[in-house]
Amino acid sequence: MNKDNKPKVAFVCVHNSCRSQIAEALGKHLASDVFDSFSAGTELKDQINQDAVRIMKIYGIDMEASQKSKLLEDIPGPDVVITMGCNVKCPVLPCKMREDWGLDDPSGKDDAAFEKTIGIIENKIFDLRNRLKNQML
Repeated sequence: MNKDNKPKVAFVCVHNSCRSQIAEALGKHLASDVFDSFSAGTELKDQINQDAVRIMKIYGIDMEASQKSKLLEDIPGPDVVITMGCNVKCPVLPCKMREDWGLDDPSGKDDAAFEKTIGIIENKIFDLRNRLKNQML
């Protein structure tokens, strides 16, 4: 990772429909000056989780306007892979840095569960942004 090219960060989950999509959206919204955000999974869903889409609109982000469910092979090779907490089912991608954020899937739960997950992802995006920015200096 150097300062000429922003690192590519892939947020990875099995279905690429909820947590990884939220992370991609927040990464684009909050850290695009430091890294490029992508999300992908090993399986496709027909659409992004509609509860996530609805709640992210409260934050002024329309995920459906710029995102869709993607497979791992649909994204560029990442420098950083962040798995969302899919444990043994997590796909493996070659990268320079890997983390698992261990997030519970809020799918099928109430709005409070989504808001909690979004808040955790937001904090982790800021932390990742700061760490990557410091590495690039």
